[in-house]
Amino acid sequence: MFLVRNFTGFIELGLTPALIGGTPEQIQAFSPHLYHYISHLQVAVAAFIIALGVAVIALAWQGIRTGQRWALWTAFLAPVIGVGLALPLHYVYGFATLGHLGLIYADAGILLAGTIVASRAMPR
Repeated sequence: MFLVRNFTGFIELGLTPALIGGTPEQIQAFSPHLYHYISHLQVAVAAFIIALGVAVIALAWQGIRTGQRWALWTAFLAPVIGVGLALPLHYVYGFATLGHLGLIYADAGILLAGTIVASRAMPR
């Protein structure tokens, strides 16, 4: 969604111009450099999220399916570390709306459930 929103609406999903202090047009008019800086950060974050997703899928496909516990815990802990580092400032800065973080909460639940199911299915 970061990648799509960067080029279609600029403001991240679940945030409003009032919450961030201006519309995309106002930000660009105020400072084109700031607008481009925010855009590049959003694309970079999207790239890392997509890359992490590919890594977790590869771990699941090649490691977890063959019963390798290290792959299970790596696939679980890598996203947990990323969210654990990224989430707190959302609350501090007032960006912790359900519309903005709802998909992250859903992803966390799916990750936890998948990890539990995969762990139980692994040979002991």
